[in-house]
Amino acid sequence: MSAPRESSLVQVVTGDITSFEVDTIVNAANESLLGGGGVDGTIHRAAGPDLLAECRTLGNCKTGAAKITAGYKLPARYVIHVVGPVWRGGTHGEANLLASCYRCALDIACTHRLSTIAFPAISCGAYGYPVNEAALIAVREVSQFLNVEPRISM
Repeated sequence: MSAPRESSLVQVVTGDITSFEVDTIVNAANESLLGGGGVDGTIHRAAGPDLLAECRTLGNCKTGAAKITAGYKLPARYVIHVVGPVWRGGTHGEANLLASCYRCALDIACTHRLSTIAFPAISCGAYGYPVNEAALIAVREVSQFLNVEPRISM
């Protein structure tokens, strides 16, 4: 693996993701994409009813996959919805599915020429993924992606 590029900026911050002024935020969604608790519910409430209306047109989203919508009333122009895995002890492919969430979100961001993206701690809330293990996966996937894709900042 090559050394990280100096031009990439990755920050770890705490706060309300719905207030971040970035091109896109990532929503830790459920498979229906129709809102829920935690980050998902917060994003849906902040974006307003048009987000739910657009999500209804998308159909379900598989675990490990991602779909994009407009940001509506959010400062972010877009929302990339990912469905993280439910933690079942780590022996049911959870790590690969979580890694896929990051890769899919970053691929969509590049496809739409979005250069700034904010991620929540995917699957670490109600889905029970251990925070330290999830953080290692997030850092690995984002780092690997940024080593080959110069247009994204975190």
